[in-house]
Amino acid sequence: MSEEVYTVEQFAERLKLHPKTVLRFIRDGRLRAVKVGKSYRILRSQMEAMTGVPSGDYRISHETGGATLSTREGPSEIRVTSIVDMPNIGPEVAQRLARLLPSARMGQDAHPDLMSIDVAYDPARRSLKVIIVGSPADTAAMLKMVQALSED
Repeated sequence: MSEEVYTVEQFAERLKLHPKTVLRFIRDGRLRAVKVGKSYRILRSQMEAMTGVPSGDYRISHETGGATLSTREGPSEIRVTSIVDMPNIGPEVAQRLARLLPSARMGQDAHPDLMSIDVAYDPARRSLKVIIVGSPADTAAMLKMVQALSED
């Protein structure tokens, strides 16, 4: 059975990221990809691993372009992936948030080992993306933290 393969651009579009952010994830080793000629190809399983959705539970609807999530485990196994797009962020603020958010995760009553936070900054667009994967309650608490920190 073959697995879907994405280009960097397709992968970025699906996750609402800039293609340069995806390339940085590949170079940093946070995302596995195969180099074919001068471009990369990313397996669907890598998207599932990055978003925290178990393999086989994430289906892309080609008709609507939307994603469907089906869970096989109990409610405690539900995971949420949130991508916060923050425009017009300067590099100093981006650095501050990149340091504070992972620290805030460790200080919460949440299970930090079950939550993932990635911060990606695009200086050309002055745009910061915060990618949070965790339980619905932990993710909601972290989203409130992101909002509070962004208002400072």
